[in-house]
Amino acid sequence: MNNKIIGREKEIKILQKCLAINESQLIIVYGRRRVGKTFLINNFFENSFDFKVSGAYDLPKEAQIKNFVAEINLSFKKNYDTPSNWSDVFFLLRKELESLPQERKSVVFIDEMPWLDTPSSGFLPAFEYFWNNWGSSRENLICIVCGSATQWIVDNISENKGGLFNRQSCRLYLEPFSLNETEKFLVSRGFVWSRYDIAECYMIMGGIPYYLNYLDNSLTLNQNIDALFFKRRGLLWDEFSHLYATLFKNSPQYIKVVEALSKKRMGMTRDEIAKESGLKPNGELTKLLENLENSSFIHVYCYFGNKKKNRIYQLSDYYTLFYYKFLKNNTGTDENFWTNSLDNPSVRAWKGLSFELLCRDHINQIKRKLGIEGVLTETSVWYQKGSEGEKGAQIDLVIDRRDRIINLLEIKFSEHEFDIDKKTSESLINKRECFRRNTKTKKALHLTLVTTYGCKGNRNIIQSEVTLDSLFG
Repeated sequence: MNNKIIGREKEIKILQKCLAINESQLIIVYGRRRVGKTFLINNFFENSFDFKVSGAYDLPKEAQIKNFVAEINLSFKKNYDTPSNWSDVFFLLRKELESLPQERKSVVFIDEMPWLDTPSSGFLPAFEYFWNNWGSSRENLICIVCGSATQWIVDNISENKGGLFNRQSCRLYLEPFSLNETEKFLVSRGFVWSRYDIAECYMIMGGIPYYLNYLDNSLTLNQNIDALFFKRRGLLWDEFSHLYATLFKNSPQYIKVVEALSKKRMGMTRDEIAKESGLKPNGELTKLLENLENSSFIHVYCYFGNKKKNRIYQLSDYYTLFYYKFLKNNTGTDENFWTNSLDNPSVRAWKGLSFELLCRDHINQIKRKLGIEGVLTETSVWYQKGSEGEKGAQIDLVIDRRDRIINLLEIKFSEHEFDIDKKTSESLINKRECFRRNTKTKKALHLTLVTTYGCKGNRNIIQSEVTLDSLFG
């Protein structure tokens, strides 16, 4: 393994364990497109594979088979003719793997496997037979299958109810970088940005290595964003159409869902999504939501005290949120749009929402700062509409603790210390008391302020605070 890999400590330990076991290993690597799956496998194995092949997007069966056999010929210095079916292809692969020295591990890497499984191609049954009838009985075979189409990987490999049921040795779901890993990635590439800038960058791109790799360390953050997204033919100006088309076969349906969710900050119930998107509230919508959650494009929350009903679906992919807010209807006339919009109210509102999402994605770091990492907790959202004689209230995040304390999180993104003035104090107290009245909880309620640079003013009304630095922990 070389030293190019940033983070991924947990995944590396799992891969090392798989290498040490004297049994065949079927390793599934999946996750959002652009998250670094192929990079991890290539660099962990130092590009030393006995056989490696990748599916190609939107090619027919015949072309996929031709590419696969061409890679067999190149890897094993053969000159096989191209068979007409996948079963014969896997028999060729089996024949060549059997000829390798048995005293060492043989490593096979099939990347973008979902793209190989074209309609009515017979790919999956052929792979099932290859693995079940031969591969699984080997002591020295490691087979890694990888794919960005998380829906296909989960349905056909990870949760396969047929020939691959319980056949995989391990599943690696690769998540985006955390803030800590993003900082390490940027530092390794010569960036000297502040943590404020890194956080704002994260709120645009998320912890997606593919996007981060396009950043130029000779430019400021604002210049980078203009160059990548707003200059004509910038490297990421058309990413949205590629992203969803290559992930989901019926991508227009998924786009209807995420577009609906992009319009409501707090998220929506399933019925609200159906109404806004025009999709029917049936099993198909349920599957769409499930696949978007599996691909980390949405988060699913419950209202406090209501675990089963009215689950809240919130768009959680930073790039998609940024696209709908600033890119979808951008005319492209201002190539310095981002630099020129820093004081725009819509940008400030977007920063507030995206910082809330960033905090939710780093809830473990927040709990560590609060000293409750080892306490059993449940995280939820809560709001109460106003009524006659009572103000409404919204809690950004609720942490319900087993030690009979509830942290009510108020999340604020600010360029300076956040000022808890009289108006803010009254608002926080109203939120706490509104929560107490409407939930009828008997637990102690702790107001927790999460900000970029801490707070000043009437600090006595809060019980704890978390700053941006803690999110990098």
